[in-house]
Amino acid sequence: MTAPKPDQPRDRPEPLVVLRGVSKVYSEAGRRHTVFSNVDADIQRGEFVALLGRSGSGKSTLLNLIGGIDLPTAGTLRVNGRDIGALGEKHRALYRRAEVGFVFQFFNLIPTLSVTENLSLVLELNGVATPAAQDRIDAALEELGLGDRGGQFPDRLSGGEQQRVAIARATIHHPLLVLADEPTGNLDVQSERDVLRAFRRLPDRHGVTLIAATHSTDVAGSADRILTLADGRLEEQPQ
Repeated sequence: MTAPKPDQPRDRPEPLVVLRGVSKVYSEAGRRHTVFSNVDADIQRGEFVALLGRSGSGKSTLLNLIGGIDLPTAGTLRVNGRDIGALGEKHRALYRRAEVGFVFQFFNLIPTLSVTENLSLVLELNGVATPAAQDRIDAALEELGLGDRGGQFPDRLSGGEQQRVAIARATIHHPLLVLADEPTGNLDVQSERDVLRAFRRLPDRHGVTLIAATHSTDVAGSADRILTLADGRLEEQPQ
């Protein structure tokens, strides 16, 4: 269990993500399946945290809870001081749209939209209008080494380029938190390095908190902290 440090100064800002006694249980065919139980964790603002665990250990489930896609069975999960589990469906959708960015293993870019249009859609949903939107898109693509790719469609890009576009999409609206689920699982070694460089810049340059569920030792080695899910428990792993 990853508990808060008792000697933290009282005037220290609350961590961005706070889990207290969080459990997730599913009922399947009349039987209860406990994914994890009584999990505690603090994730500070601007941290890059790797979430490790074997397949089926609950990494994706935990990301879904933090992202407001699913709700905990028990316990409290606060993000930026708000109890996510207490929000209604509409307000959780607004939270996901404005404050969270998602990066997936299979990119999930819209194939019929160009790179620029994929990014524009996120900004439009968040009320950012042109020309401010275009300026933000140009800056994001340039930073990720994709300055000449804005007019391309996703199927004309390499896997590594698509994932960097996905990172731009996840961050273009300036979220507080980025959740990445096996973000390098389909990439070759060089593409993984490119993506890791992009990830490493997020906390350093933009103050974004990044939580990445992964099996990759390279991703874990790039993180500030490593949390491991095993046997329904969440433990901090020494680096």
